[in-house]
Amino acid sequence: MSATITSKLHTFSDKEQKDTRSGFGLAMDYLGETNPKVMAMCADLTGSLKLNDFAENHPERFVQCGIAEANMIGMAAGLTIGGQIPFATTFANFATGRVYDQIRQSVAYSGKNVKIAASHAGITLGEDGATHQILEDIGLMQMLPGMVVINPCDHNQTYAATLATAAYEGPVYLRFGRPKVPNFTSKDDTFEIGKGILMNEGTDVSIIATGHLVWQSILAAKELEKKGISCEIINIHTIKPLDNELILQSVAKTGKVLVAEEHQRLGGLGSAVAQLLAEQAPTPMRFVAVNDSFGESGTPAQLMLKYGLDSSDVVKAVESF
Repeated sequence: MSATITSKLHTFSDKEQKDTRSGFGLAMDYLGETNPKVMAMCADLTGSLKLNDFAENHPERFVQCGIAEANMIGMAAGLTIGGQIPFATTFANFATGRVYDQIRQSVAYSGKNVKIAASHAGITLGEDGATHQILEDIGLMQMLPGMVVINPCDHNQTYAATLATAAYEGPVYLRFGRPKVPNFTSKDDTFEIGKGILMNEGTDVSIIATGHLVWQSILAAKELEKKGISCEIINIHTIKPLDNELILQSVAKTGKVLVAEEHQRLGGLGSAVAQLLAEQAPTPMRFVAVNDSFGESGTPAQLMLKYGLDSSDVVKAVESF
């Protein structure tokens, strides 16, 4: 391990467990108090999206759309014409795959200021099974011209990401989850769309992670540190636009890259990083992601382990270099 680099891994702790969707709900209630243009729209999942406080405190700006996601997207696009900032909310599977045509035509193509806030993303949705565990949403959304794609790692970062999403002018896809996970970032951390966060400096390998896999990467890096392997960890909370500069700087130092994400191996963060490196800095790569498979019913921990998204899988992938 380089003597000039001091590891910060010991500063990250999982003493507090919170769900990221609660960070979204808390931020929405705050926005309801501070920004009269913000509206919340929901497809019959108010409790699941943690919007009960917003609905109670700001009923004039809450729209219960029922199980009619396509209508919700269309209404959200229309509301932006009057200057409102609508957050269209539902499960990630229904927020993207079910209404892709409406998002493409009414939101992305028109550049409307719609915020698509998607909960219960990825395999950590758990027991609801494969039909609800969308693992393709990042790919779907980042292919749309002009669409910003954000995937925060914990409760605090989801809160900050929601505020940043409201302040940004243009369409945004904000992705978060259902289970309680370690809340390890600070409430005071700066959140800037398009700018990744260097969580730990290292010399041997760059671990580029997003969402729930940031914590798994930190756990893996702690284990690898014991074996003399120095890991640089980058938290890419914004997948589009990608922080090319931070990634290229890290890769120039380590010469090896592992990308970790709770998404299909094809089309997600790994694909975006691979395209960047293929064009500007060809580099040996490894991927921790779901390998061309649908999910199944199980606890989040069981599924993370079975589908190769656990910290032990990050350790194995790094060691395979």
